Amino acid sequence: MNTRIFSISPLSFISPSPAEPRVFDNAVAAVDALTELYERNTRFLIDAFDALARGAPVTGRYRAFYPQVRIETTSFGHADSRLSYGHVAAPGIYTTTITRPKLFRHYLKEQLDLLMRNHSVPVIVSESATPIPLHFAFGENAHVEASATSSLADISLRDIFDTPDLTNTDDLIANGEYEALPGEPAPLAPFTAQRIDYSLARLSHYTATNADHFQNFVLFTNYQFYIDEFAAWARKLMADGGEGYTAFVEPGNIITPAGSDKPERDAVVRLPQMPAYHLKKKGHAGITLVNIGVGPSNAKTITDHIAVLRPHAWLMVGHCAGLRNSQRLGDYVLAHAYVREDHVLDDDLPVWVPIPALAEVQQALESAVEEVTGYKGFELKRIMRTGTVATIDNRNWELRDQRGPVKRLSQSRAIALDMESATIAANGFRFRVPYGTLLCVSDRPLHGELKLPGMATAFYRTQVSQHLQIGIRAVQKLAAMPIERLHSRKLRSFYETAFQ
Repeated sequence: MNTRIFSISPLSFISPSPAEPRVFDNAVAAVDALTELYERNTRFLIDAFDALARGAPVTGRYRAFYPQVRIETTSFGHADSRLSYGHVAAPGIYTTTITRPKLFRHYLKEQLDLLMRNHSVPVIVSESATPIPLHFAFGENAHVEASATSSLADISLRDIFDTPDLTNTDDLIANGEYEALPGEPAPLAPFTAQRIDYSLARLSHYTATNADHFQNFVLFTNYQFYIDEFAAWARKLMADGGEGYTAFVEPGNIITPAGSDKPERDAVVRLPQMPAYHLKKKGHAGITLVNIGVGPSNAKTITDHIAVLRPHAWLMVGHCAGLRNSQRLGDYVLAHAYVREDHVLDDDLPVWVPIPALAEVQQALESAVEEVTGYKGFELKRIMRTGTVATIDNRNWELRDQRGPVKRLSQSRAIALDMESATIAANGFRFRVPYGTLLCVSDRPLHGELKLPGMATAFYRTQVSQHLQIGIRAVQKLAAMPIERLHSRKLRSFYETAFQ
């Protein structure tokens, strides 16, 4: 490979030969070019590291850049006003850096094709000015041998390779706080390449599965019982041929293909913090289930990272405390509003921002409850209540003076309380990912109704399977909708990026 060397004290920078900008009026060709450039530049960094690990002398600092895509339009165009994305807000120059184009191939093709059609302009593929950190060039499955580490023990990698720059890895664009400097291009996408790479690495760490296994429809739960039920159902589905699903993936990237009743290898001994399970379908149209455990911190963490994959919807299906006398253990709660006392998003999304219910998601969830339970119309009120869900960051809130919390819950018309749902919904609102919540009442603390051990076992056995099937049926309904309807304009602000 040709290289270029330019001097910056104390070492010269060594980079791949410059890539000339290329103009495309075809989205497939543009994504191919992005892929070629990204693969070339990451391979350059990996090869340089390998050479140093084998004892090659240090002759300079190694640097390669992310590819970027750019458009320029001089008119407002004639974008389809029914669409929430695929067009820019005003004439100007717009750019975004790109990472992992193979992973995002379908997404990039769709976004670029819409831009070119809506504005009748080509896209320009070139190198950006943002270096690729060595850590991100290796990707998720990299394994550096101990021998390589020992041979580089006397070398500071930060002196010869770029490392992640967390000062520029932020959510200013997604939060609506980014302000371009005069003469600077406006952002084309909600996340930069480094922000995406950071989250892809975190996803692998927290869930023990690679990003390419994640599906476009995500269920979150706060109980292992749901995971056990989902895994048993998915394994049987695979053994029976899959019914349209192609594989079941468990933590450790353990795959059971459709038509098989055995995974390719044994399950991992130690589960990660938030294990993820993926029932895959062509085009990432399957279902991902993540056990986020208990608490708003986990809920924010995992949704911060899954958001970069641009899923089509995520739903919370877990347990809650019922707050009304008319509720019984096992009843369902369909959230149509949220009280946010989780506090983990206060700096990113102020509590005065309303988190609205999304009609498409609400209808899918209610319809799924009807189909799975057999209750319809007015009879559905026997087992399900629609109302406000409060999310709190104190699991033992009942042990405090209850006058304050109970008054607030009553004034807000809350019917249920948990520790995750409002966080997941608020981050969906923040990142423009359609969201929804269907909870199952597992205790009624205000009325002194707590589960005894035997009661809990019976409750979980009878309700988890039904609740999970409702969640699965709901996301299947969402998957059957036109994507442009699901990604509605309700989640878009005044000035939005063109990429969904």
